[in-house]
Amino acid sequence: MQRPFQLTRWFALIGLAAIAAVTIASSLLLSRFLMGNMLYRDAAISMEFVRSIAAVQEARGYFTGERAADRNLVEFFNHISTMPHVLRANVFSQERKIIWSSDAKLIGRTFGRNPELEAALNGNLRITDAGSWKPEHLFLEGSAGRFVEQYLPVHSQGEVIGVVEVYKDPRMLISSISEGLRWVWACSFAGGAFLFAVLFWLVRRADRIIRSQQTRLVESESLAAVGAMTSAIAHGIRNPLASIRSSAELELESAPAIRRETCEDILAEVDRLERWIRDLLAYSLPETGEPEDVRVSDVLHDSLAEFSDAFLRKNIAVNWVDRHPSVQVLGDRGLLTQVFNSLLTNAMEAMPAGGSLTIETSFPERGGLLRVRLTDTGVGIQQEALSDVFLPFRSSKRTGLGVGLPLAKRILERFGGSIRLASAPGCGTTVDVHLLEAR
Repeated sequence: MQRPFQLTRWFALIGLAAIAAVTIASSLLLSRFLMGNMLYRDAAISMEFVRSIAAVQEARGYFTGERAADRNLVEFFNHISTMPHVLRANVFSQERKIIWSSDAKLIGRTFGRNPELEAALNGNLRITDAGSWKPEHLFLEGSAGRFVEQYLPVHSQGEVIGVVEVYKDPRMLISSISEGLRWVWACSFAGGAFLFAVLFWLVRRADRIIRSQQTRLVESESLAAVGAMTSAIAHGIRNPLASIRSSAELELESAPAIRRETCEDILAEVDRLERWIRDLLAYSLPETGEPEDVRVSDVLHDSLAEFSDAFLRKNIAVNWVDRHPSVQVLGDRGLLTQVFNSLLTNAMEAMPAGGSLTIETSFPERGGLLRVRLTDTGVGIQQEALSDVFLPFRSSKRTGLGVGLPLAKRILERFGGSIRLASAPGCGTTVDVHLLEAR
């Protein structure tokens, strides 16, 4: 037998994993983008600053070696080397030679192949995380093992005349944008959690609707079969039952006392079979008629009047508290009478030695639902049987068919109402009937 597909459970597992993976991946990408963009913007600002000063100081001749640097230009480069978090500043000519450095030991030196320097000499701003050692890192101190290199091309008259290389300690810069990264991760996870919660709610609701529709479909198919079977049974049994009852009634009129008890038993059993057939027909065949406004107090009054003699014989006291005698609900008087008759029968059978039955009407919640609560002091229902009370043909009574409560549930749900039951062995049973108030 194929196991049913657990839509909610599988979505919770796969959906959570997928959303978490997408959230983490997007957070990592966004964090890297933010980090790279911030480093690039810092380098771009430094490049524009260097370019503007070089233009003002007319530094072309200095980079080409046509003239010596004057005091203002040297002070400018010294100022660059003393900017916050700058570890070293080098100035390269077009010949890849260091013509000025904050470390005088490097002036005049030329190092081997440097792709970042080559790209900067071609006019491209370059930033690199100097995790590996290069020859030009010689004599670099106070770097704490890691730094960022910024290669800033210097332009003059539309061409690159040199490159300013700045070594920066990135820890302070990273610390300054860490708050933004924390917000990125927090917002990403909050968005992922919200998306998962919304989708989980939708999937769970859809799963419940699908299961409910599947249950109704199975119930409809079962009812169709039961209806066909019931119609055949009713047609084939009712006439013989009527003949048996008529014969028993005739025999009862003239039978001696020794046979009267037998005739009464026959009549009782025929009536019980007739009730079974009637209940089967009522449950399996669709109800007809349009909803109408019904006064609940009138329905309860008629039902209690019908059961008054039976309650009196069984020593059952009835306490009816009607707080809303004029309220009308949406329903059908005959069908609602059938519902309350079924509930009163159950209460009476649950108190074979007598007891009390309390009926109370109220509006406990908003939404236009009138609650009719029936509470008895009967034997109660076992906990394991509570989940089956609204399933058809599940009866714990020897003479019961098991369609009374399921039929009541179907009738009430047809008119927008509901029924709930709470019980415990030895503590009686409470039934709440909710009815939609007529507008």
